[in-house]
Amino acid sequence: MALHDAPPLLPRLPLAIDLETVPILKQALLANKALAELKGVTDLIPNQNILLNTLALQEAKDSSAIENIITTHDELYKSDANANLFTTKAAKEVYNYAAALKQGFVLVKETGLLTNNHILQMQATLEENSAGFRKVSGTALKNDRTGEVIYTPPQDPAQILSLMGNLETFINDNEASPLDPLIKMAIIHHQFESIHPFYDGNGRTGRMINILYLVKQGLLSTPVLYLSRYINQQKADYYRLLQTVRETGAWAEWVFYMLVGVEQTAIQTTRLVRAIKEVMQHHKHKIRSELPKIYSQDLLNVIFSHPYTKIQGVEQELGITRKTAAKYLDAMHDIELMQKVRLGRESYYVNADLVACLRGVHDL
Repeated sequence: MALHDAPPLLPRLPLAIDLETVPILKQALLANKALAELKGVTDLIPNQNILLNTLALQEAKDSSAIENIITTHDELYKSDANANLFTTKAAKEVYNYAAALKQGFVLVKETGLLTNNHILQMQATLEENSAGFRKVSGTALKNDRTGEVIYTPPQDPAQILSLMGNLETFINDNEASPLDPLIKMAIIHHQFESIHPFYDGNGRTGRMINILYLVKQGLLSTPVLYLSRYINQQKADYYRLLQTVRETGAWAEWVFYMLVGVEQTAIQTTRLVRAIKEVMQHHKHKIRSELPKIYSQDLLNVIFSHPYTKIQGVEQELGITRKTAAKYLDAMHDIELMQKVRLGRESYYVNADLVACLRGVHDL
């Protein structure tokens, strides 16, 4: 059996090495500063569900793309998760990811913990099954192009449970390690991906854990960090560094890579949240001045909770009749705040300014 085919002896956490080098501590300081600015900006948005709904879908899209689950903004926005109607299979998987992330967020906020039970629930939502942790051997990570086995994770179910129990303690016991939480996040992500506890969905579940750990530690109020976008852009380095740690134990470069990712994506997401806030203010003033009879903060929240709004959504959220909901949306179309588009026998209304903000993040 080749060396890289052998199930590794993964280290128990905390690691018995010093990761608080000068370069890592300097980068951790920069990442924490950028993250604190992002938290401050997001806390100024009056309704956090706006960011949770719009940005969770963007994170889901980018995280899924790392696994070659590719969809477009239009395919996502034209889908209707409430009605279980999706334009493509990929769009459905992205919505499952967003639902699992929101589910995890609720659990973390309720308990102040991020447990294996929470992780199991999120993965079940993501994959729409309850297979749980791997119980059958045979899982191996292969090169998509050549079919060569690159890495074989632990195969014994008892070992998987033991390692996940150790990881759960490391995640939740702040006294177990004095490391900066962002350094811990990098270690947690690598350990989870190396345990590879599920038959499927490990990469996406691991990236959810990243964001939710930051929420658990109070570094974010809402899971809005665009870390998957950074990983997708640096995918070759991501997989190379994951494997280098497994083969040589060289943790420092991996940790530094993740800290740079946190800093860069926090800066980009801060710009995006500020842009969304400015667009909301513009819409608010325009509706109040030109459509004062229909203005409400609740209506503003509805049209910013999803880039494409349907009559039924306004009807349900505001508790008004379908006729009144259509009247409100048509009125905003008339003053060029929303674009009315036919989709079969239905109409939907595009918040073009919000779409431009979300698409523009890829140009930041």
